[in-house]
Amino acid sequence: MNAARGRTGRPPLTEERKAAIRLEIARAAVDLFVAQGVAATTGEQIGQAVGVSARTVWRYFPTKESCVRPLFSTGIDAIADALRQWRPHRPLQEAFDRLWTGDALLPGPDIGALLRLTRTEPGLRAVWLQTHDEAEPVFARVLAERAGLPYDDARPAIRAAMLNAALRAAVEHHAYRTDESATDPGAVRADLVAALRSAVALAAAGIA
Repeated sequence: MNAARGRTGRPPLTEERKAAIRLEIARAAVDLFVAQGVAATTGEQIGQAVGVSARTVWRYFPTKESCVRPLFSTGIDAIADALRQWRPHRPLQEAFDRLWTGDALLPGPDIGALLRLTRTEPGLRAVWLQTHDEAEPVFARVLAERAGLPYDDARPAIRAAMLNAALRAAVEHHAYRTDESATDPGAVRADLVAALRSAVALAAAGIA
């Protein structure tokens, strides 16, 4: 037969839906990690919490610890985007003004619990540090373009490292000293924003 056969089965997932599934898996993983520890958590449990198979979990993430990566990368992606939109001859702090009132830097209360776990769970700590390590060249490239410098120039790389370290230290400091029983999301967010503003101000002198 020469007639073309139509495609059967489920339609392919959109990138938006894939991202949503990744985030659902991440949040389910954090809930389980907090409740019973990383060692006791399985891919099957993470999948059940989301309503997918363990096979689907492993399709999106290579390890159970890496399941949390979307919660880390969301804020970093927002920072890179803010740097791209940073207007010439304007203070660095101004580049992040819109982030302080958005949701990208704090996807939910689970991020604080997750960061506190990174102090005692080496696998989660490795994912956190790797996410920042991979973000640094992105920051450097944006800063190089803005300054009209070649990508292999050391100055954007150093400035990106300064900003990256300052932001990471601020977020960790906020998470580590926030009471796990805190019930006022507004107060928690205000404290995070204050920590990030301080970090940006400290880094600004070497980046402007």
